[in-house]
Amino acid sequence: QVHLVESGGGLVQPGGSLRLSCVASGSIFSVSTMHWYRQAPGKQRDLVAFITSSGNTKYVDSVKGRFTISRDNAKNTVYLQMDTLKPEDTAVYYCNLEAPSGYNYWGQGTQVTVSS
Repeated sequence: QVHLVESGGGLVQPGGSLRLSCVASGSIFSVSTMHWYRQAPGKQRDLVAFITSSGNTKYVDSVKGRFTISRDNAKNTVYLQMDTLKPEDTAVYYCNLEAPSGYNYWGQGTQVTVSS
């Protein structure tokens, strides 16, 4: 069983930065692909970025150049560094672990609000 706990959300002004963290329990973190998703009010949950077990990354176009995903396998933690934040980045951000089996685990989410 895997449990994911996100942290680091909050209220930030446009142009500001936040760093989200997601800590995973269990022993499969290092062999799993980690994703960050977000869901704005009234909208579907969308992929933001992911990082494979080997460190390859991919981003949705709207965050390229502003967000950076990284992982620390020694700490079972994945990060999302978010810079130059915009009001349209406001959402609940969810961490997702895609196990080698294909099973997906989700965190509880952390709220990010970008507003002046």
